[in-house]
Amino acid sequence: MARTGFVYHPDYLKHDMGAGHPESPDRLRAILSHLEESGLLQRLTRIEPAEVQDEWITQIHDVSYLTKLKTKVPANGRVFLDPDTSMSVGSLQAAYLAAGGVLAAADAIMANAVDNAFCAVRPPGHHAERDRAMGFCLLNNVAIAARYLQRRHGLSRVLIVDWDVHHGNGTQHAFYDDPSVLFFSTHQYPCYPGTGPRSEQGEGEAKGLTINIPMLPGQGDEEYREAFERVLIPAADSFRPDFVLISAGFDAHRDDPLASMSLTEEGYADLTSLVAGLARRHCQGRILSCLEGGYHLSALSKSVERHLAALLAG
Repeated sequence: MARTGFVYHPDYLKHDMGAGHPESPDRLRAILSHLEESGLLQRLTRIEPAEVQDEWITQIHDVSYLTKLKTKVPANGRVFLDPDTSMSVGSLQAAYLAAGGVLAAADAIMANAVDNAFCAVRPPGHHAERDRAMGFCLLNNVAIAARYLQRRHGLSRVLIVDWDVHHGNGTQHAFYDDPSVLFFSTHQYPCYPGTGPRSEQGEGEAKGLTINIPMLPGQGDEEYREAFERVLIPAADSFRPDFVLISAGFDAHRDDPLASMSLTEEGYADLTSLVAGLARRHCQGRILSCLEGGYHLSALSKSVERHLAALLAG
């Protein structure tokens, strides 16, 4: 059995984009409640987050963008950054704690305090671009973690697996010409944000290290497994990553209201096991998984439970 870390902070609930918004604090409340009821939470090693330092944010985001976020924090109510993304009074602190929690998990894995980790954080991050917030995301947690692992811990090659139902445009753009990062994404297509066709493959020395697998509406466990076995595993075996990051969105679930895919909880467990297998082969099982989407509370909670059980199985 693996030792699986778990990142959570109550201040993640202070990011509030308003009544009826799908990316709500209730997502984390549902996950925590379900994990407690199932008894799984007690099997996890808690990792306490601290706020990320600006020097790590600006490895991915422009200084001017970070300054803009700081100046837009409202004294009350909310301020909109794009039509779908707003900040409340506690949003920026939550974002700093989310990115900081992911870095704390990276440190714990690198120190061999845990074998892998799941970060139950919000706001999510994979849509956040170098210079703008979008798609419910403020700071690109996974991209920041990838660069942190390279520059703080001296790792050479990082694999990012993004199985959120929406394409991780921000993460792709951060590493599009970087041969030290392999970015693999499965996503419903066409769908928001409209990026991620197969033709987007990276550029320069990184040509071929962006791998997009557009999925048709209605596809589910069998099709996702086939994509991972046929494309991801051979690519990862060739790349030989030192560390694996997962942008773990659970919105490709068949019950999710924001998409039209058909993954099940068992499907997410299967994908986790496949990624764990390649991580064992190449990087001592080092996996850091970070919550992205997932908006049906029951489906999200059960999928996270199965994901965590597969991480614990190693």
